[in-house]
Amino acid sequence: MAVKGTPALLRTLNQGALMQHLRQHGPLSRAQLARDTGLSKPTVSQALADLEDAGLVRPVGPAAPSRGRTAMLYEPDPTAGYVLGIDIGRAWIRMAVADLAGVIMARSDTPNRARTAGAVVRTTAREARAVVKRAGIPWKRVVHTVVGSPGVFDPVTGRLWHAPNLPDWSKPGLADELRDALTPSTAIENDANLAAVGERDFGGGREGRSFVYVELGTGLGAGVVIDGELWRGSRGAAGEVGYIPWPGTDGDAPSERGRLEEATSAGGVVALAKQLGMKGARTAKDVFDAARRDDPKALEAVAIESDRIALLLATISALIDPEFIVLGGGIGGSADLLRPRLEQRLRELTPLETRIEESELGQDAIVFGAIATALETARELVFAARLAARAS
Repeated sequence: MAVKGTPALLRTLNQGALMQHLRQHGPLSRAQLARDTGLSKPTVSQALADLEDAGLVRPVGPAAPSRGRTAMLYEPDPTAGYVLGIDIGRAWIRMAVADLAGVIMARSDTPNRARTAGAVVRTTAREARAVVKRAGIPWKRVVHTVVGSPGVFDPVTGRLWHAPNLPDWSKPGLADELRDALTPSTAIENDANLAAVGERDFGGGREGRSFVYVELGTGLGAGVVIDGELWRGSRGAAGEVGYIPWPGTDGDAPSERGRLEEATSAGGVVALAKQLGMKGARTAKDVFDAARRDDPKALEAVAIESDRIALLLATISALIDPEFIVLGGGIGGSADLLRPRLEQRLRELTPLETRIEESELGQDAIVFGAIATALETARELVFAARLAARAS
């Protein structure tokens, strides 16, 4: 791991190498770091001293007793900065603040009653400051924020496209409004992509290298992980499965774009239940709760919904060939009801193996993915800023 270069560059690279190794394997002693990285013990000692002075690492106590001198163990200082992960959905705005070790300090779930994009931004900013205050952290200590949102963020135009469930969400300047209302370093990511990252790092995705996360809720989306990395596509629209053509009313011609999302989302479940004559169903949860009580019309609605989802999953399986598909979102949370019919229909539709898993993170998947994504950037920002401040 040792490198050659100018003294200043060499110091920075060595410090970065030690930080990375401590994040992955710490806490460690100087001697362990020297053995693992190939750096000399004097180099490791000096780099650790510099990193400790910069507030980037801290001693955590002595190693287990052994013969000779007891070694001190070091770890990255998780309080060197904080990150904010936000999930903006049609029904809820969820968020959490975490330290640089990824430990959640505080979180909140707030109903989204806003009817304009500006009101959504104001609600998000207000709740963000409230949750950071509740964590006992000064706002200026939040290094980086990641916002999960429906749709696709276009960095060229700075606009969010394909997010019909949020009011005026594609209007010009919205991304700048979010950044101005939150932290100077703020990134906007597709919510299903973040959910896939959350499952990869904290949920069932840890067990596989290639999988697809399908978000079934107010809208429909998917996040694709291939060989452990999120796959965004050439324009960031990979996983916009709501635009897969869906059969029209005549049974064979495709209908208008976006109809698959309408058919499989929460609104589609409610509309289907009403068409079947079910009374009092205002939400998809009402339908699934009634199905658990063996209501015949609700059970029929769930069966048809399973058939629709099966067609989507069979398409994904043929295109991606994932190890498994994770069902998430409000509807995905009822996988126990969907699974029997869903698996039966998949066997009829495709000879390809299509393993179905329920999300381990549930409604928190997007927030956890936002935290995981924010940590990658925040650690780099803190490292560069602390060392620059120490050198000045």
